[in-house]
Amino acid sequence: MDSRLDSLDQRLLNDFQRDLPLVPAPFAAIAERLGVAEAAVLERLQALRALGTVARVGATCRPNTVGVSTLAALRVPEDQDLDRIAAIVGAEPGVNHSYLREHEWNLWFVATAPDAAALRDSLARIERLTGLAVLDLPLMRAFNIDLGFRLNGPRHTLPDDRPADIAALQPGDAPIMQAMADGLDLVPRPFAALAARLGRREDDVLARVAALLDARLLTRAGVIVRHRALGWLSNAMVVWDVPADRVEAAGRALAALPGVTLCYQRRTVPGLWPYALFSMIHARSRPEAHEVLAAAASLPELAGADHAALFSLRCFKQTGALVHREATE
Repeated sequence: MDSRLDSLDQRLLNDFQRDLPLVPAPFAAIAERLGVAEAAVLERLQALRALGTVARVGATCRPNTVGVSTLAALRVPEDQDLDRIAAIVGAEPGVNHSYLREHEWNLWFVATAPDAAALRDSLARIERLTGLAVLDLPLMRAFNIDLGFRLNGPRHTLPDDRPADIAALQPGDAPIMQAMADGLDLVPRPFAALAARLGRREDDVLARVAALLDARLLTRAGVIVRHRALGWLSNAMVVWDVPADRVEAAGRALAALPGVTLCYQRRTVPGLWPYALFSMIHARSRPEAHEVLAAAASLPELAGADHAALFSLRCFKQTGALVHREATE
């Protein structure tokens, strides 16, 4: 972790990436655990957000539960203005992550939308405005989509994922999920502020957030950090060409490997994209990333599997997902 951060910053960033206290005054509860005043916690979180090391205090939404999403890529030729193309992609409200990666398919982004039609329209708009074909790789199965990991000390296996309980979703949950994806207000009673905006009761909002987390519709709630800003600069999306009958075993093995921070299966595209299994490695240096990659490649479940490591070079956009849009007149 960045040595310039004081001990309070480090604990906020390390210890509270998940399990946000679901109480009327969550920052007071955090402060009590840290042995400081609530005002100090709020001040430091506001400062860290201003610095760009904290994206928000809120939650991450499970893909394709409320709303839809896909991972997509463009093949931007060297003779084209990459920044212009990236700006077109980033201008789409539903694009919440956009990165330059080392590969022929070099501009990667996550596109989210309230429904499938809106997502199709968004991808079509990107194709039309850029003049480039979009490689569309929808999620098929998640093995680990948590991404909350300790920023110092030894690497650990991330918590096991479990399927979402879609039946737990209730009318009126989508605006709550969108608000949590956007981030809570950094005020003493953030759930009361959210409830006031939605015209609901504070206790009702708290109960629904707890239920959505329990159902895995929200995958975690806490401090959402920006890893690159914290010194995790050598991050690679490693993709694996694994036969369909081996994907489950390989995915489970990868997800359990310390240092692998995300793991999921996506659709392949014959002739364009043979890689079904995706994983992320977040590291502070290339040698560190390659150590994790070597351990992954040596897993028996991945024996003989071709792979490609797409290291991130630039981050163009990183925000919460778009899962709900307020109706307009």
